[in-house]
Formats: sequence, structure tokens, C-alpha cells
Amino acid sequence: MFLRIHRSGPDEIVAVCDRELINTTISNGKLTVSITEAFYGTSPATEDQVREALEKACNINLMGERSVNTAIGMGLITREGCIMIGKVPHAQIYQV
Repeated sequence: MFLRIHRSGPDEIVAVCDRELINTTISNGKLTVSITEAFYGTSPATEDQVREALEKACNINLMGERSVNTAIGMGLITREGCIMIGKVPHAQIYQV
């Protein structure tokens, strides 16, 4: 997986995607998403590193089967809380 933490003042977004998805574009009907290094980064991360980042995160963006399954395994989301973009699961978690 690739992991990038975006910081803007006190807020941050933890972005995680499966490695094979980086620099691809996926679509489902009118919805098209570009999965870029600019957002998800180029730093490979182990599942343990991803779990550690997700435990501390307030805002999370997940793209791909492994990324989403990691958050499901942690109890952060459910499969029903994800959307499918083509065959790729995607989830966002925001603290309000």
C-alpha cells in the first residue's frame, strides 16, 4: 500500500491506496477518479504502518481492497459504508 499524510494546520488527511492502483484512473458510469502519486504519495507502507496512521487519523481516504479491508479489520468502517468505483472499493472517514 502507499500512504501519505496531508497536513493543513491542525487538520490532516491520511490517504492510503493499494500499490497496483497508483497512477491509474477508474470509473463507474459518470464518476471517474484518478489515483495519483500527488494525493496518495510514493511511500510504500506495511499494513502495520497503515494501521498506526489510521489509529491516529481524524480524516481518512482509502482506495482499494487491501486498504479498505485494513480499516474494516480495525472496526473503523463496514463494507456497507464503502462505495464501489468499478471493481475498486473506496471509503472516506471524517471526524466532525
